[in-house]
Amino acid sequence: MSGGGPEDRGAHAPPRGRPEGGTYEGLARRGSAGIRRLRRRFRPRTRPRFEGQSFNRLIPNILTLIALCAGLTAIRFALDGRWEPAAGLIVFAAALDGIDGRLARLLKVTSRFGAEFDSLSDFLSFGVAPALLLYLWTMHEGRGLGFAPCLLFAVCSALRLARFNASLDAPGPVPLTGPPPKPAYAQSFFTGVPAPAGAGLALFPLFAALALNGWNMPVLAEAMRHPLFVGTVLVVVAALMVSTLPTWSFKNFKVPRELVLPLLLGVGIFAAFLVTDPWAALALGGLIYAGMLPFSVRSYRRLKREAEAMLEPVVVPSSEHAGGGAP
Repeated sequence: MSGGGPEDRGAHAPPRGRPEGGTYEGLARRGSAGIRRLRRRFRPRTRPRFEGQSFNRLIPNILTLIALCAGLTAIRFALDGRWEPAAGLIVFAAALDGIDGRLARLLKVTSRFGAEFDSLSDFLSFGVAPALLLYLWTMHEGRGLGFAPCLLFAVCSALRLARFNASLDAPGPVPLTGPPPKPAYAQSFFTGVPAPAGAGLALFPLFAALALNGWNMPVLAEAMRHPLFVGTVLVVVAALMVSTLPTWSFKNFKVPRELVLPLLLGVGIFAAFLVTDPWAALALGGLIYAGMLPFSVRSYRRLKREAEAMLEPVVVPSSEHAGGGAP
């Protein structure tokens, strides 16, 4: 017979207490899958991560690039005979050069690429641009003889920067090549006048002439513009840049507590002077820096004497001379 008994019907029917849609494990899996889909739908989207350097690490190089552009633009203004904006852009490049290195050390992003890029920018902004500006301003009147001091200044600037780059290589305990390591007392000094300061000293005749013209002193302004005076300044500054003269770097410069207030007052007065009469202030700044050079040499020699005195061997008398011989 085709009909089956209750036992046969019970074999094909779902067991008692079990749902018809499947087992409890299947329902649990489908429920957990639905919950995961809901979680993915309402999960906050995370920002994708991109490989590369942080923008903060690029800020010093960006400042160096802006300084390089300022030097190039100064050359363009010099070719057009616009002396004031050309000189102002060189000063602006010097201000950026004083910021980018310290900012790189503060952010701990110093690199050999940044040092090389900074040196190339310095050569153009503080070696080529001032020499070309002064040649077009007054030294062209001396023809070939007038070009010689400008050429000497640019060459000495390149030599000074090359020597500085060579000193960046950290030598081993026993250096086989390159310059010897600097002693501790010499870490706060440059060897020779740095390139930005050399550019400011070389442009002193231009700053002074612009200030004297503003004060209605054309005779003194023409004296400052004389090629003989400008050429002498260029030769002297070029020699200072390639010399071994120790100059303050102001990196670890400590001001005595009793001089903090006078220094702040002096900086405030100079800032006010810079705003009211910028060319006279820049000329005065060049004179102040030149007057600081002898004090820098004296400070270096004093620190050197103190360091050498600490390294002198101490002679200890032997026991025989001290009266404590063997019994």
